[in-house]
Parts: sequence; C-alpha cells; structure tokens
Amino acid sequence: KALRMVDENVNGFDPNIKNVNENELREPTDKRMFFLAAALKQGYTVEKLYELTKIDQWFLGKFKNIIDYYKTLEATNSGSITCDILKNAKKIGFSDKQIAAAIKSTEVAVRKLREEYQITPFVKQIDTVAAEWPASTNYLYLTYNGCTHDLSFPGDFTMVLGSGVYRIGSSVEFDWCAVGCLRELRNQGKKTIMVNYNPETVSTDYDMS
Repeated sequence: KALRMVDENVNGFDPNIKNVNENELREPTDKRMFFLAAALKQGYTVEKLYELTKIDQWFLGKFKNIIDYYKTLEATNSGSITCDILKNAKKIGFSDKQIAAAIKSTEVAVRKLREEYQITPFVKQIDTVAAEWPASTNYLYLTYNGCTHDLSFPGDFTMVLGSGVYRIGSSVEFDWCAVGCLRELRNQGKKTIMVNYNPETVSTDYDMS
C-alpha cells in the first residue's frame, strides 16, 4: 500500500517489475524493494536476504508473507477465487488491480466479485495518544482488518476528494485547493469528509478535515 502511495505506476510489492540482482540488493536505493520482491519469488531465503540487505529478518519475514500469498493468487483461477482467498488478500494489503494481475483478470471484475462477497473496508479511528487515555479524533483510516466501524455515518456530509500523494517541492498547490474547498464548505455550514491517501499533509490534519 505504501509503495502504491509513492508511485501510482506500481501495483505494490510486485515481484515482476525487476529481475534478481544481488548487487542491487546490497545497495539501499528506492528500487531495492522490487529486487527484494523478485528475489523472494525466486526462492531466496530470509537468512540469505538478511546477509545481502541487512534488513531486519522480522521485516523480511513480513515481505515473504506477501510474496507467498502472491504465489497463492497466481495459482488460483479467476473463476474459482473464493471469498476467503479474496478477503485474506485484502487484509494483507493487495489492491483490486494487484489481485487482478495475479489471477489474470481485470480490476473491474475483482471489484465486482468483492462486492458480491460483501468484502468492504471498515472505518477506524487513529489513536493519537497511544492508548494513554480514550481518544476520539477525526483522524480516520480504512482497513479490511476489522468487523465494525469505529463511528457511525448519519449522512448529510459533503465528500472532498484529495489530490493524493505528491513529492517534496511539487504539487502542494493541489492539496491547498482541497484545503480551500474544505474551508469554504465549512463557512457555508456544511459537514465535510476529506478522502485522501497522503497522511502527512495539511488536508488530512484532523483539525482541518
């Protein structure tokens, strides 16, 4: 999910973007994650990858879980994907597009199947005080690892779509447009919901949104 937020041209922790290259695994670059994914799919062990990358084995184990499930999806026929397989993929963090690529289907078909299975995300509140005391904020996120919403939605809200991720020094003006929209709607007495996938920006500050 984090990789998709950084670059809209990738599906996530994708093992098919790069070919295995041990020199690239040794050097910490912005592309090393994809060499790591390729190595895991090719059968490199966590221990071997630790020797090459010096990334903590706990994290390498988590990466391996993603690639192992990617292999499970690739071995699944698009017409026989079960509710449990699809639900687990969403819990791990696979996007509909990523699942579609693995099972040789389309993003629209996967989304339609997910809706038929009633697999939808739940809204949760971020605990901004690390459980020191009960906290209730407007800092929310969507997750498939849940069974209930943390709050109710009575309706009568106006949804503002954010501009998504941007790089330092570029495109911050798009986020400021969203902030201006929020403020104007609030001045008109309307309740707003800000939907964005950039957690570190003005429009997603819980005092603003």
